[in-house]
Amino acid sequence: MNASPTHRRGLCALAISVAIAGGCADMSPRERGTAQGAGIGAAAGAILGGATGNHVGTGAVIGGALGAVAGNLWSQRMEERRLALEKSTRGTDVEVSRTADNQLKVAVPNDVSFATGSAAIRPQLRDVFDPFAASLRDDPNAYVNIIGHTDSTGPESINDPLSLERARSVRDYLVDRGVPASHIQVAGRGEREPVADNATEAGRARNRRVEIFLREAAG
Repeated sequence: MNASPTHRRGLCALAISVAIAGGCADMSPRERGTAQGAGIGAAAGAILGGATGNHVGTGAVIGGALGAVAGNLWSQRMEERRLALEKSTRGTDVEVSRTADNQLKVAVPNDVSFATGSAAIRPQLRDVFDPFAASLRDDPNAYVNIIGHTDSTGPESINDPLSLERARSVRDYLVDRGVPASHIQVAGRGEREPVADNATEAGRARNRRVEIFLREAAG
């Protein structure tokens, strides 16, 4: 009995996924992530290509390319960085997490990192930033985005430049320790992106923060 087009697309997608997943056994974690992403993307591309009237093979190629990029965003090195940062920040209010789009996020409260009204990094944060910087120096695919935030106390004319200056302080600290300036972006958001209620002191303390986002581009 002849298989329906839908059935053939499903078999094709399954074959692509199994073939690529089967070749992952001898790969590094980074290579395995890329291959698995490619397999998922290829399968999705095959189904999409058939459903939209395009050739299944063409859809698989396009889907595989997109999936490879997606599968390569969180490497073993990124996981090791996350674990190291969790260890070095234990007992502090610094929050370390993995975002939904596979970035490593480090949220540093300003009360921990900066004195009131100052953009000078407190000495205790060096134990966090120094190993972090060391892990970035030899990784050409690592890119950092640093964003400063304030609470709603005071006018925007003060909060906006202060949030940016604090982000720049973190950038300059990392650059002084060998992280390429071309791999770092900074921004100041002032009070515009609160994560807690500015009506309470606890909420304002949470909103005064610097967020560091680290992503590893596909290499």
